[in-house]
Amino acid sequence: MIVQKVHGSENDFFLIDETTLPRMFTETEIDELRVSLCDRSNGLLGGADGILLVEKAEHGTAVAKMRVINSDGSEASMCGNGLRTVARYLAEKYNMPHFTVETMFADLKVRKAQPLGENVETYQVEISPVSFEAETIHMNINDNTLINKIIPELSQTLRFSVVAVPNPHLITFVDHETLVSDEFERIASYVNRENPIFPDGINVSFVEVLGKNELFVRTYERGVGFTSACGTAMCASSLMYTLLKDGHFYEMITVKNMGGIVKTVVHEDDDGGYWMELIGNATVTHKIEGTFSEFLNKNYDKIDIIQTREQEAYTAFLKLLK
Repeated sequence: MIVQKVHGSENDFFLIDETTLPRMFTETEIDELRVSLCDRSNGLLGGADGILLVEKAEHGTAVAKMRVINSDGSEASMCGNGLRTVARYLAEKYNMPHFTVETMFADLKVRKAQPLGENVETYQVEISPVSFEAETIHMNINDNTLINKIIPELSQTLRFSVVAVPNPHLITFVDHETLVSDEFERIASYVNRENPIFPDGINVSFVEVLGKNELFVRTYERGVGFTSACGTAMCASSLMYTLLKDGHFYEMITVKNMGGIVKTVVHEDDDGGYWMELIGNATVTHKIEGTFSEFLNKNYDKIDIIQTREQEAYTAFLKLLK
């Protein structure tokens, strides 16, 4: 069994290609593996935000299917940062520069992109579908949509928008002081425990506008907590910036985050719908080989771990941004 430790903007995962195994994992085995690998205190290589599973595509012309298992055991409908790393894995496996990957709700176009920095492997991926409807998001409000409105239960001053891309996101534009304040954790914690507005929880992003087509996005990810970055959150934030602030369709937006930087482009369809491109690093930090039982039973001393030099290149790239 070969596993890669990967990250997109420091949003890190263990990537496992189930199609190379004698059989698929059972759901129980996936959960046990998730506990074994991802725990931040006792997991392998400092744990991770989740597991990316590569499976056989079930329909269409997709090369493969991606499943995203969060560190808490929940399954995400999509992950933009994770999709970039899966795109790279599949591109190298099949020697293909562009193709589609099946996700929970859509087959998404992916391709190799120009490097963001020296020796920083970079991929661009489609983020869609987009929905603002309360039923799709599992949101209990009086209106069908919530765009740039105050939610009294959360704040008397901040204005929120809610959009699914397809992961559901609660977004508010703030100044820098609010971005780093305790208010963020208070609101994110409220909507991710039992509450009347978002019974299934929701990803929360505070967004600071740094300049024309330049954002800083900080995200509390449902099922994970505060993360270095969340790809769908950065795309959802870019969409709301384009609709509510100074942005324009089809222009490149620079999005900074706790783990680095990505580029986004917001597109408008002929029918008035939206989709986004997410462009960023797809870094492999470790290549790991062992038996399934060794992974499951945390027999890490028997596992072969090879550290790549890619994190050094990514760290050097980040230093150039400062």
